[in-house]
Amino acid sequence: MASKIEFHPAAAKEFDALDGGVKKEVASKIDALTENPFLGRPLGVRGNVNLTGFYKLYVAKKTYRIVYRLIGREIEIVEIIGIGKRDKQQIYKLVVRRVDALKKRKK
Repeated sequence: MASKIEFHPAAAKEFDALDGGVKKEVASKIDALTENPFLGRPLGVRGNVNLTGFYKLYVAKKTYRIVYRLIGREIEIVEIIGIGKRDKQQIYKLVVRRVDALKKRKK
């Protein structure tokens, strides 16, 4: 069964803002996630950022990262949380802020 892809709203904007070649490569990797959600590498603690339960997928010669998590018992949804450069852990810190904001909204 193929997994459904969902984007965090900010990650969707990041995807839309990508340049043509990078955007094609990112789209291809995201399509591959529908069939194999474990395509990326598990994240743990990166610097002072805890991303346990998230995965990263390299794109564009490891310049960009797609950071996502798996939702559902049968991995029904692959949720893309962020797409960006790893520069100074920037994408990882951004993902943590987004997840924290989502948790606050659900309370």
